[in-house]
Amino acid sequence: MSWYEGKHAVITGGGSGIGLAVARVLVDKGAKATITGRNAERLEKAASELGASYQVADVTNRDAVRGAVAAAVEESGAVDILINNAGVAEAAPFARASDNHWDQTLAINLTGVYNCTKSVVQGMLQRGSGRIVNVASTAGQVGYAYVSAYCAAKHGVIGLTRALALEYARKGITVNAVCPGYTDTDIVQRSLDKIVETTGRTREEALAELVKSNPQGRLIRPDEVADAVVWLCRQESMNGQAISVAGGEVM
Repeated sequence: MSWYEGKHAVITGGGSGIGLAVARVLVDKGAKATITGRNAERLEKAASELGASYQVADVTNRDAVRGAVAAAVEESGAVDILINNAGVAEAAPFARASDNHWDQTLAINLTGVYNCTKSVVQGMLQRGSGRIVNVASTAGQVGYAYVSAYCAAKHGVIGLTRALALEYARKGITVNAVCPGYTDTDIVQRSLDKIVETTGRTREEALAELVKSNPQGRLIRPDEVADAVVWLCRQESMNGQAISVAGGEVM
């Protein structure tokens, strides 16, 4: 029987992109998946296609997160796997970026990870087992201009990952991060739209600008990130790692 068989996985931001790709692999391997997000229509469609469950919740709203996790546990059992995937990325020059831009970027990308992890970790401790994988970014490993808030948040995610990995190393819980480079998701497509709008470049020129940091000269596919995420769920010895999925951009 597959290790994943019957395991209950909660995937935030699971209605599209990387989160949806992760949920698809886990379901294919026999896990029970609950996808979460803010868009009920998108979640319902994705859950129906996957044969999964869904809960509507904004990761920045602690009460909503706690309620969603409680409902997921009631429907599908204790949470064995948490994939913290929900995130946003908006570019802005630091000097001109609003305070709200900073607050929202950290609230979703960093505090959201805290909120979701806090909501499941007590149950994992009680059972003496659990897998937490945080979808960070190469922006958590190196700096990029014009996305200072995003870099700060993702560096924070990796720091939190390492701290919790040590804290729970003897409790049967592993905590790891996967760090994708530019990936072919809605977030990157919106970034391309913004580059075209603000610079007058063609979409092909904008894409070339984004992928030049990847030695393979391409966008990463969501399924490639999903493979790394799901692999980490299985590996007991992998703990506190921040694994790049970026074609060799970060070594």
